Amino acid sequence: MEALDRVVKPKTKRAKRFLEKREPKLKENTKNAMLIRGGNANLTVTEVLKDIYAVKKPFAVLYKKKNITRPFEDQTSLEFFSKKSDCSLFLFGSHNKKRPNNLIIGRMFDYHVLDMIELGVEKFVSLKDVKNSKCPEGTKPMLIFAGDVFDVNEEYRRLKSLLIDFFRGPSVPSIRLAGLEYVLHFTALDGKIYMRSYKVLLKKSGCKIPRIELEEMGPSLDLVMRRTHLASDDLYKLSLKQPKALKPKKKKNISHDVFGTTYGRIHMQKQDLSKLQTRKMKGLKKRPAEKAAEGGGVSPKKSKS
Repeated sequence: MEALDRVVKPKTKRAKRFLEKREPKLKENTKNAMLIRGGNANLTVTEVLKDIYAVKKPFAVLYKKKNITRPFEDQTSLEFFSKKSDCSLFLFGSHNKKRPNNLIIGRMFDYHVLDMIELGVEKFVSLKDVKNSKCPEGTKPMLIFAGDVFDVNEEYRRLKSLLIDFFRGPSVPSIRLAGLEYVLHFTALDGKIYMRSYKVLLKKSGCKIPRIELEEMGPSLDLVMRRTHLASDDLYKLSLKQPKALKPKKKKNISHDVFGTTYGRIHMQKQDLSKLQTRKMKGLKKRPAEKAAEGGGVSPKKSKS
């Protein structure tokens, strides 16, 4: 940790590019995740980490060696790995008699643990157990959350935010229909969280819009929430702060209604209605007497030739 902090000035161009890549940006890079096995991880936890890594690739780093650490007691090793691999998300797997098949999902803010939630795996079906076609690597998933508890309970609300952060993938400017081929579905019911993944199949429907079918792809997890370590409201609010350059500028005197119609208010100077140009009609023309009155005298009559 101290050795990393001592690096101030890079000596090579490669080191300079590496440090520039880590500097703060207006638009941050896609968040990477590190998947770490604990010192006592069993086969189930190892397979879960491998499957999540396959879903998350290429924005993930899988640590193959076991690491003896306890994130809820000591977070220094996680923060060290985060700074070393430039990852702001993590998934830690462990197994013991008190907490079997244990997963800890969390995220970092400024290379310090922001919040993390401990989940227990009660049932697991891996990718290789489901004999169906898979989505290609790097496919951006569609995330669906079912259950009122995701909007009512604070811990579940933070878990929903954490799962979106973990699986959302890169930001894209546009979407094509054929690219919507992967669905991650999370259901909260009776104190459990059910994670299911499906491949979207576009079938012929006889019209322009295709018929949609979902085919289970794996992995499939039945989870239960255990311990939580949530950031304080002030720290969480600070982590969500955006630079001023990214905030949209307010346009004055413009409003929108519920139908999306834009209304604009225009400020005009006071008009002199006496100089207003009207239609040229004989009935609106001024008579000679009126013109003379405005001129301040009587105009002499023209002499007949």
